[in-house]
Amino acid sequence: MAVKPKTAKKSAAKSKSARAAPVKSNLVDAAPTKTISDFEAKLAQADTAVASFAEDDLSLVSRVRGFLRNYPTAIPAIILFLSILAFWPLARNFMSPGTLSLVLKQVTVVGIVAIAQTIIILTAGIDLSVGAILVISAMVMGRFAVLGATFYIPYFNIVLFTVPPLSTAIAIPIGVLVGTFMGTINGLLVAKIRIPPFIATLGTVYIFNSLKLWYTGSESIRNADLVEKTPSLLWFGYRFEGLFTATGAAVIYGSVALLVLAAFAWYMLNRTAWGRHVHAVGDDPDAAMLSGIQLDRTLISVYAMAGFICGLGAWVAIGRVESISPIAFETVNLDSITAVVIGGTSLFGGRASIVGSVLGAIIVGVFNTGLSLAGVDSFWQLLASGCLIIVAVALDQWLRRASQ
Repeated sequence: MAVKPKTAKKSAAKSKSARAAPVKSNLVDAAPTKTISDFEAKLAQADTAVASFAEDDLSLVSRVRGFLRNYPTAIPAIILFLSILAFWPLARNFMSPGTLSLVLKQVTVVGIVAIAQTIIILTAGIDLSVGAILVISAMVMGRFAVLGATFYIPYFNIVLFTVPPLSTAIAIPIGVLVGTFMGTINGLLVAKIRIPPFIATLGTVYIFNSLKLWYTGSESIRNADLVEKTPSLLWFGYRFEGLFTATGAAVIYGSVALLVLAAFAWYMLNRTAWGRHVHAVGDDPDAAMLSGIQLDRTLISVYAMAGFICGLGAWVAIGRVESISPIAFETVNLDSITAVVIGGTSLFGGRASIVGSVLGAIIVGVFNTGLSLAGVDSFWQLLASGCLIIVAVALDQWLRRASQ
């Protein structure tokens, strides 16, 4: 009885080994039959030709178009150089230091407003209220410094409180803050309510103009009052003495302020993260949003920055005209857009040049002064400005096709 269990165990072990043997043979049969030499044989039959890319033989026109697109400042620089050469023999005393400094003085305010307009157009927007912002900021500075302020409820003539005349050090920041606030309103309308920039600023320019007339009562502040009570507001209208005077030039401090603001705006757009965000929003808003840029915050900051620059320009404008009038600078909106377009900034956004906008303002001043000295009627000056705008936009369209 003790031997039977051992026999049963041996038979069970034999049956297990018998069942395991076919499994081993199946695994051997399933092994791949191809070897490395087979793959090498196929690889030897593959095409061994090396891909080559022939460079396009660009024509001279294509090379010029590519150069102008990569360096948009070159366009206004060339136009300015050619216009000076054209007016040199036609207009008497055009190349004198006095005439050239007069041109720079005349375009000081337009150039500052053009800097603000450039930042906005870079985002494929536009601001038709920059002139109204400029004038309101100037009126706030002048009235706070000369007359003080009286706050009351309209139509009921209920006086809330009265502020005596303030020092210039306080009146100027208040005016700049007012300009920044009005620019922020434009930014909120564009970014939050999604109103197209043209329509939004077209509405605010009427609102700001009406507030301007209501706040000032259509009254100007005379030069005598500014000289007596707050001469610091006229500081940017003072001229440099010394070398400039000896050469016959009349360079004012406002012209230097234009260059300083241009350098500041250029640095902000080209050397800061904020400037890169502005370029990205103007070039492709959808791609900018997918990359993590907050479109609303960027657009609001752009319009607020434009209002801030217009607020600073208001101080320069007071010194430039040596008085403050609610109906001054009526054409500065269109003049700034003209300077920006001639300066090489694309109306479709994504490409801008601060230096080009300043040069564009100077080009308009050169044309107006040159035609005046040549004895041409004023309506031909307007015609020349219109032709410059059409040529500049046509050139922009031509350059845009270079990247397509």
